[in-house]
Amino acid sequence: MIRRSPSAALLAASLLLTGCGGGAAAVQDHRPGTAPASSTPQAPGRSSPLPSSPETSVEAAPRQVPGLGPKTLSEVPSNARQAVVVTGRGVNSPMSTVVLYERTAAGWQAGESRPAHNALKGWTDHHQAGDLRSPIGVFTLTDAGGRLRDPGTRLPYDQGSGFTATGTGFEGEPLAGSFDYVIAINYNRKPGTTPLDWTRPLGAGRGGGIWLHVDHGGPTHGCVSIAEQHMKELLRALDPDRHPVVVMGDADSLAR
Repeated sequence: MIRRSPSAALLAASLLLTGCGGGAAAVQDHRPGTAPASSTPQAPGRSSPLPSSPETSVEAAPRQVPGLGPKTLSEVPSNARQAVVVTGRGVNSPMSTVVLYERTAAGWQAGESRPAHNALKGWTDHHQAGDLRSPIGVFTLTDAGGRLRDPGTRLPYDQGSGFTATGTGFEGEPLAGSFDYVIAINYNRKPGTTPLDWTRPLGAGRGGGIWLHVDHGGPTHGCVSIAEQHMKELLRALDPDRHPVVVMGDADSLAR
């Protein structure tokens, strides 16, 4: 598995990010108007793992992913065989669920539904830096990393102290451990690089540093967060040869 060690300049530049990854290595607080890392929800106890046998046929598996309308489905690449579906409770809600779907010969097989947090103010289809909303859309997943060592993912994994989070979240919860494991969401970033890469193809004003990461019990700045155990399961399940994507947004938007 590839290990990438960001330079000191890269770590310093990562402090300029405005998404959940914005304050990695130097987050001090989570009040609106600052540029820290995101907060995450404390997940419940261990539950059954995400599906690990994507080729297993499942009787009556749906041909399309439930809850996704024609517009959303049209944005899912035809070669995608894994879809992490993040469904927000409402357009202004920080609460959501995460389900990994695997495309099989019989259709799309659903894994367990996991509780999650998204951004403090909910969702937007035109994310901007500092708006405290998570971007709606379909994005590829190509890169991972974290403060802790690789738990066994097939994605390129960058381990280092640049993923250290400190301070507290919007609800006063500690952020420590939030970036122990992260998966970069390819919104306004350059795929194939460490999640700490600050390149913003759409410009800095459109935000960035949007990750899947460990939950710490509160809303995020733009990321999606799930329990540590579920993050490790997801990292082990994702396979770059199956071209994984994340499909994320509030339920009404995804149904369009």
